[in-house]
Amino acid sequence: MNNNSLWLLLQKMRRPFIVIVVTYTIAIIGLISVGGVSANGEPYHMTIFDAFYFITYTATTIGFGETPFEFTYPQRIWVSMSIYVTVIGWFYGIGSLISILQDKLLIQEIAKTRFEGQVKKINEPFFIILGYNNVTKKIIGKVLSKGFRVVVIEKNRDRINELILENYSPHVPVLEADIYDPNALELAGIKSKYCKGLVSLFEDDNLNLKIALTAKILNKSTTLAIKSTTDNHSENLKDIGVEIIENPFEIISQQIHMLLNAPTLYQLEKWIYRIGDLHSSSFTLPRGLYVICGYGRMGRGLHKILNQNNIEAEFIEIDNKLGEPLNVEGIKKVLAKNADDKDVLIDANIEEAVAIIAGTNDDTTNLSILATAKKISPHIVTIARENEMENLSLFEYANIHYIFMPSRLLIHKTINALIHPLSDRFIHLISAKNEMWARDLANELREIGANPSLFEMVINEKQAYAITQRMKKGEKMYLDTLIRSRSNPKEKNSIKVLLLQREGKPYLLPQSVIDLKEGDQILFACSEDAVDDIEYIAQNIYELDYILKEQS
Repeated sequence: MNNNSLWLLLQKMRRPFIVIVVTYTIAIIGLISVGGVSANGEPYHMTIFDAFYFITYTATTIGFGETPFEFTYPQRIWVSMSIYVTVIGWFYGIGSLISILQDKLLIQEIAKTRFEGQVKKINEPFFIILGYNNVTKKIIGKVLSKGFRVVVIEKNRDRINELILENYSPHVPVLEADIYDPNALELAGIKSKYCKGLVSLFEDDNLNLKIALTAKILNKSTTLAIKSTTDNHSENLKDIGVEIIENPFEIISQQIHMLLNAPTLYQLEKWIYRIGDLHSSSFTLPRGLYVICGYGRMGRGLHKILNQNNIEAEFIEIDNKLGEPLNVEGIKKVLAKNADDKDVLIDANIEEAVAIIAGTNDDTTNLSILATAKKISPHIVTIARENEMENLSLFEYANIHYIFMPSRLLIHKTINALIHPLSDRFIHLISAKNEMWARDLANELREIGANPSLFEMVINEKQAYAITQRMKKGEKMYLDTLIRSRSNPKEKNSIKVLLLQREGKPYLLPQSVIDLKEGDQILFACSEDAVDDIEYIAQNIYELDYILKEQS
């Protein structure tokens, strides 16, 4: 039976139904058997319908009087007994129903049925978010603001209540279930043609891997955004075909690499993520001795990137279980029980260091380490890992030079990868470029404005109807046409084409003379007015005709 809640209700109400049916049957048979007298004084027996009708309104204590004729004393005696029996049957049935409606299993099944109906009614692109916390809360808000729908699976009832109280618009269906349950994923619509992706950002790598494997079995074409914190786990995710692998510690290490070698690249990345503009100041991290507190997942990533840049580093591991220095991969790990122990920092040559990175998984410890370090070496560059989003103001007021928040990185990376895939591809491509290349691009973008808009377009009938119609006629269309100004087609708009992707192959900063092909994906950096021009030229056949005539 497809409706589990209905099946469960019928199963649990079986005995009350039988009791009511039996009491009604006895009362009706007795009423039919007992003889009565008509208005003319002639003997008569009630029909089944008359008996059923009378017992129906009498058993429910409504009472419409004696029908169809005035009862004899034997009939009244039988009716009196029937009232007690049938009313008791109804009380039993109603009591059982109230008890059943409070049954947790039935409540869950009813909620599942309602959830399934809500998901089936979604006829527009949506994403499945697994778990509801501070990170996914931000992702849900951003995704909804971009015009997409969201479906959530969460096991914790308290968190579900928090989501409901947020009162998202449009409504966000939420299912209380195990997030790795295949049945739950199916109910959430993973097989739906409207499902555009699934997000799993749990701390447990094995759980994320299990979810990814289950999701790929259910629907190979669904885009997955999965968190990973180790290289081995990332390789496993790649093997099963996960498209978006998010390792926050790898991202932090890459950003440290940018700040060491090409800070303008870091500035461009912040602009794409919309957490900074192109006129914000950029600062290169100094080269010299680095002191890194914490040799966990983040510390190992930093160790790798600093080795690539030939930078010496001292590592401090806060571990109360260990009491003596260890040698791990050739690195001396100074073990300390007190995070702000001056002697430990001095032993790590903090006075000679140019920078200190507090990268433990405890925010209080990180703040304490940096405060102590600045007392010993006031001019040292401070870098902190912030774990809890609620403590953002504390880190900002601590005058720390750089703050890296893994949870915030996950938010930006997830939204960008799912909703703006070309922007995410662009970030990946430019990460290997040098500072000179980045400065030239940043200068070109600054001519557009401090914070140019990013606009993505696909050359197809939906987004570029006019262009595709001419291409079907055998005409060649060029990228140059899309960057023309509608007010003066002989002039180009303030537009920089950042990326053109064709059949999976990227063309970084393509020339405007390149001819377009159906299916091309294009990333523009431009002003808001230029976005309107691009859309009109691509979609409106009359605007395109005008541009082509005036352009020539």
